[in-house]
Amino acid sequence: MTITSSVTSIRWLAAPTSRCWVEQAIARPMEVLIDHAHCERKAAGAAVQLMFRYLCEPGLGEALSPLAREELEHFERVLRLLKDRGRYLEPLPSPGYGAWLAKQVRRGEPERMLDSFLVAGLIEARSHERMALLAEHSPDPDLRSLYGDLLKSEARHFGLYWVLCADRYPRDVIVPRLQELAAAEVDALRGELAAPEAVRMHSVGVDA
Repeated sequence: MTITSSVTSIRWLAAPTSRCWVEQAIARPMEVLIDHAHCERKAAGAAVQLMFRYLCEPGLGEALSPLAREELEHFERVLRLLKDRGRYLEPLPSPGYGAWLAKQVRRGEPERMLDSFLVAGLIEARSHERMALLAEHSPDPDLRSLYGDLLKSEARHFGLYWVLCADRYPRDVIVPRLQELAAAEVDALRGELAAPEAVRMHSVGVDA
């Protein structure tokens, strides 16, 4: 299995996903699909949370409200596919990826806003990369179609978070912090999977 350069060159990410993760995800498609539904729900919630935290921030609501709606549309689409296969949203143990990244966010402003945008963008970038890999390598045509259809919007989402940063902070502040957080994101994905059923959209598996 070859990981294409168009996937591994996503500029936000400090290291590409490993072939091992792709093999694990393809072997347990329902776990990944259910987790994907949770990810879409959480992404919508994160956008809404930022809108409430920075209620009076000019332009933020106009940017994040459409993103939250689109994430919920994706959530609903994944739920429909799960229902078609006789499944529904089920609780799954978290891989700890999001919690680890949340710990990297500084607490004082304006650093907190910058870090929040960058962390959200990194999560979107990793999701985009892994969905692209599943769209390319999954043997299931319905899953290839699902992941392929969502790619364009996922790319737009992490681009939006970059724009939110660029509109509010100088580049020489954004880039070094992005590099630090991207390194932390890779740290969250190091290691080996404890059990086959523990594979998730953001479970361990990077070439770093």
